[in-house]
Amino acid sequence: MKAIVARDFAPIDRLDYADWPEPEATGDTVVIQAEAIGVNFPDGLLVQGLYQMKPPVPFVPGMEVAGRVTAIGPGVKAIRVGDRVAALSTYGSYAEKVGAPEATVMKLPDAIGAADACALICGYGTSHHALKQRAQLQPGETLCVLGASGATGIAAVQIGKAMGATVIAVASTEEKRTVARGAGADTVLGYDNLKEELKTVTAGKGVDVAFDPVGGDAFDALSRSMAWNGRLLVVGFASGTIPKFPVNLSLVKGFSVVGVFWGAFTQKEPQVYAANMKELIGWYSAGKVRPVIEGTYPLADAASVLARVIGRGASGKLILKP
Repeated sequence: MKAIVARDFAPIDRLDYADWPEPEATGDTVVIQAEAIGVNFPDGLLVQGLYQMKPPVPFVPGMEVAGRVTAIGPGVKAIRVGDRVAALSTYGSYAEKVGAPEATVMKLPDAIGAADACALICGYGTSHHALKQRAQLQPGETLCVLGASGATGIAAVQIGKAMGATVIAVASTEEKRTVARGAGADTVLGYDNLKEELKTVTAGKGVDVAFDPVGGDAFDALSRSMAWNGRLLVVGFASGTIPKFPVNLSLVKGFSVVGVFWGAFTQKEPQVYAANMKELIGWYSAGKVRPVIEGTYPLADAASVLARVIGRGASGKLILKP
């Protein structure tokens, strides 16, 4: 079969579209014929050796896949050949066929397309965990979302609204701000003078919850814009700069800085993760959340597509298709 192969930790343009061994249906393995493969920011970090973990090389990147089951191992209990499913992994999904342990595979309702299913896993899964478990966002609170036109940002906007928050979306261009507005944001801002803008739109109170996948100068602005008992969520560093936090701000302003590592959460709390996905699928069915799929591209174009995601050039979710 064909797959995208990282021969070594190297720049994204070194990824290779090449032959790769097909997965075998052994043990509790479910083999999935890929119909849609999600492209995520961590994929780009992983192939460059910049992620929290490093798989043995060579390897196939990719965290999420949706498609139809073509084979199951003898230890598989609930999944059957022919089922429509989606699966989560740390890597291995940029391929025509993907093997995944049954515990990481979920059946899909007929109403959810393969591309939307991929978007719901990592992007929406991260934002949901961040706002529900880590921030414990409450109805009526004010939520500020940075990177609000990206996959996790759009998810945070929509999930924040589903949870009853007033949502302030922040994006870098007018085009991206239009996307954030379309996702349901109550107020849309740019990054210029962010501290003063947040002070104005919150009437000096500050934001109760801040969702930050960007880092850099924007984190600094947020850390000076938090309300008393606020929660500043550290989700990622898409700007390329990991900020240094003056802890005295947390003391005098009475807010918490809360880390969000969704990948570790799915492994350490699988039952909570499963409950989260059930809630997300319910919200999807009810029309409360709806992924924005910017485009679908051939699997062979994975390197250029991933480079766009890493370069913050995408608005919404990008999908690969074998």
